[in-house]
Amino acid sequence: MKANAEFIKELENLYEKYENEINEALKQGYLKQNTAKTYLLHSDNFIKWCKDNFEPGGKNK
Repeated sequence: MKANAEFIKELENLYEKYENEINEALKQGYLKQNTAKTYLLHSDNFIKWCKDNFEPGGKNK
């Protein structure tokens, strides 16, 4: 793990709030589906990286 458990817990809580904001913006028409998907994918990958479960470009190595 690249980050401690307490940090990961807080990060996951913040991600949940972020996800809700993205979905609300999508619902209200401020974001397009592909944009929302991209925002969530990359932020989820960051959380995975903090947990040491993701390596950028790893599948291409």
